[in-house]
Amino acid sequence: MSSEILINMTPNESRVALVENGVLQEVYIERTAKRGLVGNVYKGKVSRVLPGMQAAFIEMGLERAAFLHASDIKIDSDDADNKKPDSINSLVSEGQEICVQVVKDPLGTKGARLTTQVSIPSRFLVFMPGVEHIGISQKIESPEERDRLRSKLEELAVGDYAGGYIVRTAAEGITDDEIEADVEYLHRMWTAIIDKMKTEKAPNLIHEDLPLAMRMMRDLVSPEIEKIRIDSKETYERAAKFARKFIPEVADRVEYYPGERPIFDLYSVEDEIHKALGKRADLKSGGYLIIDQTEAMTTIDVNTGGFVGHRNLDETIFKTNLEAGVAIARQLRLRNLGGIIILDFIDMQDEEHKRQVLRSLEKNLEKDHAKCHISQVSALGLVEMTRKRTRESLEHILCEGCPTCNGRGSLRTAETVCYEIFREIIREARQYDAQTFLILASQAVVDRLLDEESTSVAELEDFIGKPIKLQVESLYTQEHYDVVLM
Repeated sequence: MSSEILINMTPNESRVALVENGVLQEVYIERTAKRGLVGNVYKGKVSRVLPGMQAAFIEMGLERAAFLHASDIKIDSDDADNKKPDSINSLVSEGQEICVQVVKDPLGTKGARLTTQVSIPSRFLVFMPGVEHIGISQKIESPEERDRLRSKLEELAVGDYAGGYIVRTAAEGITDDEIEADVEYLHRMWTAIIDKMKTEKAPNLIHEDLPLAMRMMRDLVSPEIEKIRIDSKETYERAAKFARKFIPEVADRVEYYPGERPIFDLYSVEDEIHKALGKRADLKSGGYLIIDQTEAMTTIDVNTGGFVGHRNLDETIFKTNLEAGVAIARQLRLRNLGGIIILDFIDMQDEEHKRQVLRSLEKNLEKDHAKCHISQVSALGLVEMTRKRTRESLEHILCEGCPTCNGRGSLRTAETVCYEIFREIIREARQYDAQTFLILASQAVVDRLLDEESTSVAELEDFIGKPIKLQVESLYTQEHYDVVLM
């Protein structure tokens, strides 16, 4: 599989696209005014303790206080069997200064999610101070390589370098010298964080993660990545320097793109981003997906559309569902959908078909960087799954709720609004002694009152014994109206 990383820089926005075999798979967007917080370390102050939720709110100098659950608070103890106290009151108190790290960006109305177990990533390792654990990425499959990496880290993780380490997938095949260099780098960074924690006042930012372009080079680069193309000369020079220092094996793959045509247009990334903001995702066979993202969950419905198949109905449904499984895995990554996801595949009668569709979905989700969990096909023919959510979805980053419908996605019809106006006039006619009733409404509503509902307006005038006047307000939405007493 050939993959490329495209980095597009503008003064106030950075965008990174992961393209596999010419098809956009993931897109990351970071704006100067709203930089991601995940990985940042803060010196915070406990502003509120909530025993009923076993949590505390931490003031870090952000727009909203951040959330720290009792289970995310690290306990300093020599007793490995020591269990955490049941009460959050035993762990933190109001006004206490505390070192925390952001593990989940603010989402919607929710503040950032925090942990006191700081972890610092590098190219090959993740360092966890105060923990005695060494983990190896599951994607490193060779038992010999796993044992080699583990034994080397056990040898290094003593004295000043003591702590927990997780070996990342990129570490497969690296030399002992490279491991030692990574450990030294992480230790220097942690020492700098400790020193700053002692001198800075709360609330304050202690350590900020790398900018998006460097972060994606650190996290996304793998042997499959053939090119890293950057359209900004300044960012290219910084990226090349970063690559030479930390990932020298890919330094020759970093390229500057000077073309006049925007780099995202060259790979049709812009078109794919625009498509990803719609509810419908078309399949090559003629079928399509309907993706509905809500606050509570995301639902994905599979439809055969124009695909009629060649053999029989069961085969048509099976092929559509197989293709949908591949498309769903891509759409989850591209749109960055997280939380609870309900997949409504077309009903299959054959149990073997169900198993193959699930296996295909699981196989395609293996490439996803976010952790996913898939259940079996339910009695209603639905597949329930979860996908870890650490940042906002593409739609939440690029869009906002419609001010006309308040995010509902539908408006009350002009007919419905007319009947609401009639009820409002009757209500006010009984309460107030007005000489005339003036209706202020949108063009569509006034047109209906003058046309289809003109008889009803005349009958209402006779009923209340007062004249009714109409006036168009161009700035009113279809649902907005006022009844003015004159």
